[in-house]
Amino acid sequence: MADLRVGKITHYYDKLGVAVVELIGDLGVGDKIKVVSGENEFTQDVESMQAEHEQVKSAKKGESVGLKVNEPAKKGAEVFKTE
Repeated sequence: MADLRVGKITHYYDKLGVAVVELIGDLGVGDKIKVVSGENEFTQDVESMQAEHEQVKSAKKGESVGLKVNEPAKKGAEVFKTE
């Protein structure tokens, strides 16, 4: 399976290590994602996700979610669902 683009980071809270992702595809807890910003990229599993300050297991296209990320992420970085 090729990487599937699921969204773009619209904000990053460095003190919390949380990225806000505007989704163009579905995403759920347990999915593996790759965050790409220029030459910088990292992969991780989605361990927790919030929408409207509530824990959620999944989110759909058009929603914005907060994701805890393992590395700093820049505004505008692309988010892909990967294997």
